[in-house]
Amino acid sequence: MEWMAWTLPTALFFIAVGLMLVGMTVLELRRPCIERRGFLPIVTTRGDRLFIGLLASAYLHLLIIGVSDWPLWVASLLSLAWLVLVLRWG
Repeated sequence: MEWMAWTLPTALFFIAVGLMLVGMTVLELRRPCIERRGFLPIVTTRGDRLFIGLLASAYLHLLIIGVSDWPLWVASLLSLAWLVLVLRWG
């Protein structure tokens, strides 16, 4: 495991993703979702929106880091805001 820089932010990121997956599983078991249409151009379920939101947030994060000199926490907050937006209204 020495190939990976296991820092606290890295560990927190993977813990957060794992907790989101567990939370979505519990939520799906307690309250099954129905497909709906939001601002995304396709009909989606909660799980679809989580997957699309995580992917888009990762690309947004990399884009901000790559083309700006903003601090890492700004990119992280913008990515988190985008994820919440997609989960809620996507």
